[in-house]
Amino acid sequence: MVYHANYVKFLERARTEWLRAKGYEQRALLLSTGVVFAVYSMQLQFLKPARLDDALHVSVQLNSCRRASFTVSQSITDVRSGAQLCRAEVEIACLDQATFRPIPIPAELLMEIQR
Repeated sequence: MVYHANYVKFLERARTEWLRAKGYEQRALLLSTGVVFAVYSMQLQFLKPARLDDALHVSVQLNSCRRASFTVSQSITDVRSGAQLCRAEVEIACLDQATFRPIPIPAELLMEIQR
């Protein structure tokens, strides 16, 4: 079986790829705007175990957006069976890299994640 902490890694990677697909790489965003994202809260439901060599699909869906944070729903599904293995609600804070204090999400990024 896949160790439960690995689900968090899978969810993190999916959020990174979700932003990349929208045209925003986190390292480039940091260098150009000083913005970093941090998980503020995460709720997980472990529904079924994944097993070694299972093909998994991890989804990301925007739930809500505020001035300096956004919330996504995520799901990990077994590709072969279609069974949902894990559900997550994740709140992401937009922070200033130098102070780690909340700052507004850059306007262009905000528009893109809301699409």
